[in-house]
Amino acid sequence: MQAFFSEYGSQLMSNLLEHIVISFMALLLGAVVAIPLGVLLTRTNKIAGIVISTASALQTIPALALLTLMIPFLGVGRAPAIVALFIYSLLPILRNTYIGMQNVDPNIVDVAKGMGMTNLQSIRSVELPIAVPTIMAGVRLAATYVIAWATLASYIGAGGLGVLIFSGLDNYQPELIIGGTIPAILLALIADYLLEKLETFLTPISLRGESEQ
Repeated sequence: MQAFFSEYGSQLMSNLLEHIVISFMALLLGAVVAIPLGVLLTRTNKIAGIVISTASALQTIPALALLTLMIPFLGVGRAPAIVALFIYSLLPILRNTYIGMQNVDPNIVDVAKGMGMTNLQSIRSVELPIAVPTIMAGVRLAATYVIAWATLASYIGAGGLGVLIFSGLDNYQPELIIGGTIPAILLALIADYLLEKLETFLTPISLRGESEQ
C-alpha cells in the first residue's frame, strides 16, 4: 500500500480531481437543464411523452460510443466527456422531476391559486418543495451513473480514474486497477451521501418524516 502511494500517489490525486470535475460539471448541467424542462413538461403534457422518450433513447446509446461520437464535434479532452455524460444524466433527473411535479396533490395547487399565487409562484413556493424528494432521487441516480461512466472518459483524453484502471488492464497491474476502482466507488458513495443531505435540507420540515418512510 505504501509503495503504491509512493509511486502513484500524485497521479491518483490528479486523476481523482479530474474525475470529480468531469462528473460535477456533467451533473450540474444535467440538473440545470432537466429540472426546469421537467417542470415545463408538466404544463405541456402533449409533448411530455415525446421529450422523455427522446431522453430515454439517448441513454440507450453505449457510453463509449457516445463519447466517441463527440470527438468530431468537440475534439478530445474534457469538453466532449462532459457533454456526453451530461446527456446520460438527463433522463433520471427529467423523469423524476416530471413525476414529482405530477404527483403533487391538485388540491394543494388549487389552494395556492386561491391564495392569489401566480403559476410561477405556485411552482417555486409550493410544488417544487413538495417534489424535492422525488427530484433528488433522480439527481442521486444520475450522479451514480455519471461517476461510473466517467471512468470511460480516459479513452478520449479527458483523464479521470479510468486512466489508472485501463492502464492496469493494459499492463496487467492489479494494483492500478484497484487504485482506480476503489476511489471511484468511494466517490459515488460520498456523492450520494452529500446529495441525500442536500435533499433533507431542501425538503420542507413538514414533509421530511414522510419522505423518509
